[in-house]
Order: sequence, then C-alpha cells, then structure tokens
Amino acid sequence: MFKKILTTGAARAVNVLTQLATLIMGTRFLGAAEWGKAFIAQTDITFLLIGVELIAGSGLVYFTPRKKLATLMKVSYGWIAFVMLVYLLLFNVLHFFPNFYHTIIPEGYAWLVLLLTFVYSLHEFNLNHFLGKEKVSTYNWLFIIQILTQVAIMAILIFVLEIRTAKALLYSQLSGYTLATLVGWVLLFPNLKRETSEPLKDSLKEMLHYGAFLQLSILVSTLNKRLSLYLLRINCTESQIGVYASGTQVTEGVNIVSQSIGLVAFSALSNTEKAERATQLTLRFMKVSILLTFCALSIICLLPTSFFAWLFSGEFSDIRKVILLMAPGIIFFSAHTILANYFSGTGKPKYNLYASLIGLSVTLISAFLLIPLLGIQGAAITTSLTYTALFVFQWVVFHKQTGSRLRQLIPEKEDFSWLKAELQGIFGNKSDTNLS
Repeated sequence: MFKKILTTGAARAVNVLTQLATLIMGTRFLGAAEWGKAFIAQTDITFLLIGVELIAGSGLVYFTPRKKLATLMKVSYGWIAFVMLVYLLLFNVLHFFPNFYHTIIPEGYAWLVLLLTFVYSLHEFNLNHFLGKEKVSTYNWLFIIQILTQVAIMAILIFVLEIRTAKALLYSQLSGYTLATLVGWVLLFPNLKRETSEPLKDSLKEMLHYGAFLQLSILVSTLNKRLSLYLLRINCTESQIGVYASGTQVTEGVNIVSQSIGLVAFSALSNTEKAERATQLTLRFMKVSILLTFCALSIICLLPTSFFAWLFSGEFSDIRKVILLMAPGIIFFSAHTILANYFSGTGKPKYNLYASLIGLSVTLISAFLLIPLLGIQGAAITTSLTYTALFVFQWVVFHKQTGSRLRQLIPEKEDFSWLKAELQGIFGNKSDTNLS
C-alpha cells in the first residue's frame, strides 16, 4: 500500500512541476488579465463537473468492483449526455441575462467550457474505473499522459502559434484530456468483450443514492474554495483576479503534502477497528502533515517580492501578499485533510459535510465583508478564515470523541522514528511495517 501511495505521490509531484511550468508560461506570456480569465473558466468547469459526477464521478471507485463495466458505462455515459444537454439549455437561457451570464462565464468561452466539461467527464470515468480495479499504476500513467500533453501543447500554442489568450491554457487542457481519454479507451474496451449488462434502472438508483451525499459535500467544499472568485469578478479587474489565481495555485500546490499523507491515513484508518489506534494514527499523520506543510510554506513565504516579479512578470508583484495571507489557512487545511480522512475512514463522513457547511457560512460572511473593502487580499483572508473554521470544527468533534489535546500535535521523537521506519519499509523493499 505504501508503495502505491508513493507512486501516486510521485505522479502528483510531476503534476505540481507541470502546473508550475504552466503557471510560469501563463503569467509571463498571457498576462494577468488573460490568466484571470482562464482561472474563471476553470472554476466554471469545476462547478459544472459536480452535476456530472453525481453519478459518473468518484463514486465509480466504489461501484467498479461490484458492477459490470458495461453497466457502469451505459449508466455513466447516459448520465453525462443528459447533464450536458441540461447545461446546453441552461447556457442558452442565460443568454437572456448577459450581465449575469458574463459575470460567471467569460465572454466567448461558453462552448469551450462545455466541451472541456464533457471530455474531462469521459477521462474521469476511465481514471475512476482503473482506480476501482486497484490498477493504480494505470491510473497514474493516464494522469501523467494528460498533464504532460497539456504542458507540451501549451508551449506550442504560445511559442509556435503565438496564441496569447486564455484559450491557450484551455486548448492545451482539452488536448491533454482528449489524448488521455483515447488511451484509456484502448485499455478499457477489451474488458467489454463477452460482458452483458445488468438491470440499468436499479443500478441508476443505487449510484444516484450513493453519489448524492458525496457530491453535496464536494459542492459545499468547492463553494468554500471558489465562491470568492465570483465576488472578485464584481469588485476587481481580470488582472487582479489573475494575481489572486496565481497566488492560490502556488499555495494550493503545497497541498500535495497533506493529500499524499491523507491517502495513507485513509487506507490505514479504514482497516483499523480499535478506536485508540485510530486516534494515535490520526495524531501522527496530522503532525507529519502540519510539519511538512509548514516547512514548504516557510520557504515560499521567505521568497522576496522581486523573485515573484521575475518569475511571473512584474504584473504579479502583489502575489506575495496573497500567499502570505493564505499561508496560515493552508497549514490548517493540511490538518483538516487528515481529520477528514479520519472521519471517512472510521465511518463518520457526516462530520466532513457539517464542517464544509460551517466553512461555507464563514466564506459567505467574510467574502461579502472583506472583498469589497480589500479586494484580492480580502479573498485571501477569507480563504484562511474558512480553512481555519474547517479545522476548528473537526478538532472539537475529534476532541470530544477521543479526548485528544492540542498539545499532542507537538512532534515527539517517537513520531520521527515511526516515519523513518515507514520510509525504510518502502525504500528497503520490505513489506509494510506496523503502523502503530
């Protein structure tokens, strides 16, 4: 299991590097305004995918071992087609309200947003299927194909075809999703041979019931992360949004630490029956996540403004202010990620939804108060306050259930010895060591 997590972490590390390359190309050669427009379009896609993923999303990981591929494809592809038709009709209705429409969808980008949503949905089906079959290496390779294709095509669009608009990023993403989808189909379709489907009506109901609660949590979490963006559209220029977007991408890139550790935590906690051991593991994982996140953020925060101006161009000199204001929230988010996996791994996912709802209330109040006054800095403060609220609520629940104290989050010598033993178990070609 640890080796699978390590390879997944390596794939995400490649993703961070390609995202950094994409960020540098986008900020230096597209400019703040176009980069802001691209970020808005990406956020639109993220929200549209929630409707698609109600059935054809991460819930497929759960159903893949339990249902035939032919059944899952018919239900998922049918749902994708239905949702995309609904979105198409919705976009046409919104044309009658141009001011609102172009506040949420950049003008001239509607069809590209819809197409990207559709192609990504097909790509995600393949990813979730292979993950559900525990073919982690295939999952990672498809992921790597997508991101490497994206960065290569973006370089061609910018430097060869000289496309210097937000469409350079979106076209490159479309290319990456398309190639990865085609490769996924080549690997997937042979498994359809001699396979008959199951009753579709029952499967549809089952998948819809399972996905409803999951997607509600994802919707609220997405609103926590991106709602501020639409308020920025009203109160700030696209150039300012581009600066905010870049700061967000830099700080959120650090989340690879907590996300990778979170996968390990979820796996270990899901296979732990003793409450005391689950508590001990959660505290240890949290200590490691907080410490590594703090170290990574410290390095980024110590970089001078001149460095960011050199790396991303002078338009982005204010990015350091955004990073500094978001940094405390990212540390709390790293702890929240581990606690979220604790509640999911111990069969208490409702607390994650409750935390997200509390975070959303903080987002709404803070964003409406701070963004009109402080602009992108207000949005950054809102993010930190939201992530802090997520952690505080989850920690209160965790404390009540386990009796844990905040002082137990201070790293001890035994924690480093445990981490060292786990890493030696991986790199020394040994079987997984005892997590306790």
